Amino acid sequence: MTREMNFDGLVGPTHNYAGLSYGNPASMEHALTVSDPRSAVLQGLEKMKLLADLGVPQAVIPPQDRPDIPMLRKLGFKGNDSDTISAVARDSKALLAAVYSSSSMWAANAATVSPSADTEDGKVHFTPANLITQFHRSLEPRFTARVLRKIFPDETQFVHHPPLPCALHYCDEGAANHVRLCSSVGEKGLELFVFGKRPFDTGDIGPLLFPARQSFEASRAIARLHGLDRNATIFLKQSSLAVDSGVFHNDVISVGNQNLFFFHELAFEQQLKSIAAVRDTFVKMYDAEPIFIEVANRRVPLELAVKTYLFNIQIVTLANNDMTVIAPTEIAETPQTADVIDNIIEDSNNPIKSVHYVNIRESMKNGGGPACLRLRVVLSETERQAVHPNVVLTSTLYHDLVRWAGAHYRDRLEPEDLADPQLIQETRTALDALTQILGLGSLYDFQRTGGERGS
Repeated sequence: MTREMNFDGLVGPTHNYAGLSYGNPASMEHALTVSDPRSAVLQGLEKMKLLADLGVPQAVIPPQDRPDIPMLRKLGFKGNDSDTISAVARDSKALLAAVYSSSSMWAANAATVSPSADTEDGKVHFTPANLITQFHRSLEPRFTARVLRKIFPDETQFVHHPPLPCALHYCDEGAANHVRLCSSVGEKGLELFVFGKRPFDTGDIGPLLFPARQSFEASRAIARLHGLDRNATIFLKQSSLAVDSGVFHNDVISVGNQNLFFFHELAFEQQLKSIAAVRDTFVKMYDAEPIFIEVANRRVPLELAVKTYLFNIQIVTLANNDMTVIAPTEIAETPQTADVIDNIIEDSNNPIKSVHYVNIRESMKNGGGPACLRLRVVLSETERQAVHPNVVLTSTLYHDLVRWAGAHYRDRLEPEDLADPQLIQETRTALDALTQILGLGSLYDFQRTGGERGS
């Protein structure tokens, strides 16, 4: 039986608010405020447990090692690791914050995944996002590629592509700009790639205030690499107005699950034409109508949709084929957005029957809702058996990870704490223990090199 499995990124021990993501209103608003790494990881784990308890297959992805000492070496900093951090703190607090970035917690940015039902060779394809639009995100792809190969090691089932070239024409931000629609999850799907800019088109006028991140060229390249059917692949352009309102990724303004597509009125350029193309292709593929739920801007203005993350929800299918919504508590606390969700559930014309509100405030403050925290991977039974078993969330693993977080994570992290050399050792101790829990071996660079190094 083919099922969708959610792989959530564990929040790292250095979770902090540096305000590094220009164009992400939540990140910018909470810049340089105090964070709570322990609460952040526990909130994420609680959401994962909810999914697992609902019968939805759930797994974890370990966090990146931060600070990124190897990158600092490349930038000319010398001395042992403690001396290096002290030097960076004196030289550039912005660089210090960047190499301590914890943004890998949002696993939807980790990679783009195409299921075996969609690909020419009948294998699951992974392309790690290069994340080159921002320096702190560009530090992630090398480790992401490594960990995905660890979790999905069977080359007879899985294909791992390298990240796209590190050039502005090929900006790739991962599954946050990818939607898969289908009649049933095991069938060949209709893959939607959403982009914000066409760098090779000099006449393309993009957003005026905030940068568009995903490029058309990157999306096309991934579709080719994954061997997707051109007749089952559609490329949609983000609305520039949406980007300028803080929609830095498409998953902030639309989400799909099987035959249901939930989106804002101003999500895409030429929206009527774009949605008609999706509908026509879906009908041609499945001889059935998709379910579109469009929210008007007069009902929920773009800025409010971004603030509450109304569209950054998880819509998942349960064993009885009903759908349920995993939504941040911010939606429930806002009358306009709570009303939207209530109306959807009350409407008998769609399969969404329930909602579960979750507290993930530590993530929301940095601009990530439930959908940001997970990477969706559709797997057959054979493919699921090939996944590294120790990352699959069970009751035992959940409680082990809760104890692990309680033992190793701080409950308060101020911007000045990033200059504390002790934080490096605390983080490495935590990650070393995590790899033992997950049975991943020597995953991190410090485990391979022995950690502290001289000049």
